[in-house]
Amino acid sequence: MEKIINEEFQGERPLYCKHDLYLEGVKIHRGESALKETSNIEAYNCVFEGKYPFWCCDHFVLRHCLFTGGARAALWYSKDCTMEDTWVDAPKMFREMDGIKLRNVQIPSAAETLWQCRNIDIDNVSADHADYILQYCDNVKINRFRLDGNYSFQYTKNTEIRNSILNTKDAFWMSENVTVYDSEINGEYLGWYSKNLRLVRCKISGSQPLCYAENLVLEDCVMEEDADLAFEYSDVQAKVNSRITSVKNPRTGLIKAHSYGEIILDENIKAPADCKIEIF
Repeated sequence: MEKIINEEFQGERPLYCKHDLYLEGVKIHRGESALKETSNIEAYNCVFEGKYPFWCCDHFVLRHCLFTGGARAALWYSKDCTMEDTWVDAPKMFREMDGIKLRNVQIPSAAETLWQCRNIDIDNVSADHADYILQYCDNVKINRFRLDGNYSFQYTKNTEIRNSILNTKDAFWMSENVTVYDSEINGEYLGWYSKNLRLVRCKISGSQPLCYAENLVLEDCVMEEDADLAFEYSDVQAKVNSRITSVKNPRTGLIKAHSYGEIILDENIKAPADCKIEIF
């Protein structure tokens, strides 16, 4: 494997089409596509300042690296990426990729990050200013994720989330086959139009959660006082270990809670209109 240590590069495509390359202490300054069309790349303690450094790459490992704000859209159309102990201060990271493993990564400018990616494994990652993160993704496994940004996980499929804090409105819209365990979800309009969304031991806050959902399941969850007008037109099986402020026009299923502030069943309820609402 070729080694490049403590060197600096700039301009367009300085390391284009390189293979079997180890970088340490390298700085990639302003420019474009520094490592485009590469494979088998390892980068340790490197700084990336230019745009599009890793496009069309196959198998690369990044450890203790920094992506500055100028390194926008840094990882696209690539396969088999491992990123560890890295700071990413650039938006629009990770697009149309297959095989992403993130460990101990901070993304303070995470807008439009992780779009149309597959086979994602995330552990101990934080993402801020993360509007529209994780759209159209498939086969996602997440643990210890702290998210601050709206419109997350839209159209995402086959996802498992554990031990996370998600501060996000309009989360999980049109998602399919998503399960969230032991997490806190804060934000309005949670899970609208979702299919097979399952929440286990989660704390939920925000107005009008879990409406228009198909095959929605809640197991031993807690709903905060502001989680009002819940379950409108949803097919739901829910056990909620708290009071629910208000339930509105659930379509079918069974809801159990400690108590209810208000139950709204009006002329707009949709067939079969047979949801059971019980106290336990």
